[in-house]
Amino acid sequence: MFPWREHNQFDLLIDGETFFEEMLSAINSAQHTVLMEMYLVHSGLILDRFIEAILLAADRGVSIYLLFDDFGSSGLKTSDRDRLTHSNIYCTYYNPLYSHNILLNLYRIILRKNVHSLYRNHRKLLLTDHTTAFVGGAGIVDEFVSDKPAKPAWRETMIKIQGESVQDWYQLFKETWQLTNNEALPISPHPAPEYSYKQSGHVSVNRIQRYSEILQSVNNQMYNAQQRIWFSTAYFVPGWKIRRRMKRAARSGIDVRLLLPGPISDHPAVRYVGQRFYHRLLRNGVRIFELQNRFLHSKCVLCDDWVSIGSSNFDRWNLRWNLEANQEVNDERFAVTIQKMFEQDFINSIEVTPDSWKQRSIYHQFLIWFWKKVEDLSHKIKNQ
Repeated sequence: MFPWREHNQFDLLIDGETFFEEMLSAINSAQHTVLMEMYLVHSGLILDRFIEAILLAADRGVSIYLLFDDFGSSGLKTSDRDRLTHSNIYCTYYNPLYSHNILLNLYRIILRKNVHSLYRNHRKLLLTDHTTAFVGGAGIVDEFVSDKPAKPAWRETMIKIQGESVQDWYQLFKETWQLTNNEALPISPHPAPEYSYKQSGHVSVNRIQRYSEILQSVNNQMYNAQQRIWFSTAYFVPGWKIRRRMKRAARSGIDVRLLLPGPISDHPAVRYVGQRFYHRLLRNGVRIFELQNRFLHSKCVLCDDWVSIGSSNFDRWNLRWNLEANQEVNDERFAVTIQKMFEQDFINSIEVTPDSWKQRSIYHQFLIWFWKKVEDLSHKIKNQ
């Protein structure tokens, strides 16, 4: 567990056209090291830009360490893997699968009980020269940028970090690198300078099938909230503690809002699984908004002036099977920035009211029932 750090600067980066440019600029300016830990990495235009920047950095003597999840990077072409071959580039893959064939993996997981394949590294981190870190929910894929009206870019949030917390992100990367490779990361952090930054931050983590600091932290903040709990996630399948906290807070008069994906989703089934919770949440006063104009992939929680942004969707799957990491911020000015971001997303959403929820079609009700049964069956299979 990392302590709270008082000397940081946090900058909010909204959507791919903003955060990708900042991340590429940091790589282009790097003089010593570039550390990247990513779940989603797929060949495409965005990856091409990152590979070009990485190769230029490697050519000027920068040490590059790339840690990709083997399942999340299954869309990485062999030709792009070959392009990353360089004397200054060290690339490794977390928990390599027996095969990238989906059916073969399902056979090994379900029939042969090889659940080890389900352990994934879902973290997203770029760290340059031990001075700047980028954390959030994005991957290096084209879905986060788009100039096609028929296929709008995914809605995503990242955070740029400077100051004391950067060293904690370095230590976390170092730990995961050693876990993956059974050897220490062969670089040492630079001595931390005296920072004049004034924002308070904390790195929270989730380690597979162990105590989840992320979950505990969110639950504590929701329990102590006095004014608001605004919660954004791409896949809303929370545990009972989070749902109970939301309902109790809403009944006590706290402004509790959920911002969730609408009809545009990369996993529609997960949306229906989460919607089975709507009735009781709405009945207890929780307000639910579904983003309409594009897929919501952002993961952010705002409790009064406390903020958590990172890789975690706060769902039961993530917290059981995935390595996750979030940056927490406790700062009034930063909270105002997050509030404005949420408010803009609410404008682009439709609020699900108790009356509108009662009027959903029989077919919609069937889909919720069906996918709930599928989820229940999957739990039985995994627990046999």
